[in-house]
Formats: sequence, structure tokens, C-alpha cells
Amino acid sequence: MNSRVFVRYAFSTVAILIGLTTLAQAGPPLICHAIEIGQAKSLPWVDFSSKASGGYDLKNLTRDTLAILDSGAPVLVRMETLRRATIYARLDPQVAKELITRLQARAANSDAAGHPEALAWFDLGYLSATYKQWIGPGTPYFQGEPNPATGLDGYGLIRKAITLRGQDPEMEFAAALVTLTGPESDHQDHAGKAMAGAKNDPLLAQNLASNFHQQTVTELLTAPPGGGHSK
Repeated sequence: MNSRVFVRYAFSTVAILIGLTTLAQAGPPLICHAIEIGQAKSLPWVDFSSKASGGYDLKNLTRDTLAILDSGAPVLVRMETLRRATIYARLDPQVAKELITRLQARAANSDAAGHPEALAWFDLGYLSATYKQWIGPGTPYFQGEPNPATGLDGYGLIRKAITLRGQDPEMEFAAALVTLTGPESDHQDHAGKAMAGAKNDPLLAQNLASNFHQQTVTELLTAPPGGGHSK
């Protein structure tokens, strides 16, 4: 790699890390930032600020979520589906517990069968991480009940999934979002791998260029050193 390419790559990596940090300052990133999934199927759209189900029957949440996850959906679709599922689950503690319990059993069963499923562990890890950002004792509908993801290491489960899966830039993107508050070295590693993989993943590239708190990652990538970061 010549020096010019190296400098460009290094600057790009720093820029995307700044972009992800900016996103963290805008609110819970796994909830407030919708994932672009093109025309793929997910749960019915719900705004993260919604305090109602918008007519969606919550008793169908586990069934509908599993149907999408079990269809072999790409990682980005899984991320958006689990984001929406968390917003719905926040409205009913029993529904929230049912969903994560089913994902736990699904992942554990794959190990017990001798064929650990990377996507099953990813789903459990990512849902655990979204729950911890959006559900808790302060949630009005939970009335002091504990977060259903208590005791689960969302990031650790996503790392397990990455190990099982091998190279997967979309999982790296998920891990980069989950580690916005640290560990810093892990965050930088995941973000760099996600960015590198986006060269061959147009939808991931679209997500990396989407709006992050009044800026886009593309604007950050093309900004001069020391500029382009909103304060």
C-alpha cells in the first residue's frame, strides 16, 4: 500500500469513527438510527418515539419476528427487525420477555445440536443490546421490572457470532454500533472492518452514508482533517 492510499484509508477510518460517535450523542444509536434495508421485509414500521403500537397486535411480535429471522434475512434486515421489535416490546414486559427467551432457546438449541448457528447468536446478542438501550426499570410499562436482557452480554454474543460466521462486514457494523461507548480498541477494529467491507456491499455503504445527527458519514469522509464534526 503506497503512502497516499494509506493516508486516505487512515483518514477514512477516523472519519467513520467520528461519525459513529456523533450518532451516539444523538440518542440510543441502536434505536434512534433506522437501518436501511431497501425493499426487504421487516416488521411494520414504528417510530422510536412512539408510545403506542400503532394498531399492531403485540401478541404476534415473537411469531412475526422469528418468521423474518428464520427466513435467512441478511444481517442488516435482522438489525432493523430487532430494532423495531424492541420498540414494540417496550410496550409490554411479558412480550419483551417472551421474545428474548425464544431467541435464547433458539441459540442454545443450535449449540446443543452440535451446529452452532452464527445468526442465532447474533440475533440474541443484538436484541440484548437494543433492550439494554431502550428497556429498563424506568420504562413506564415495566413498572420497575428488570430488563429482560439482564445478565446477557450482547456484545460478547455478537463477537461469538462473528467468530462462527467468519468475515461479515454487516456484523462488524453492528458490533461497531454496539461498542460506541467502548471498548475503544474493539470499536475501532469493528468500524474499520465494516468500512472496508462496504466497498463490496452497496446496502452497507448506503447505511454508512446515511444521516447521522445532521451529518452524513460521506460528508465526514470528504471533510478536511479537523473539520466536518458537529459540536
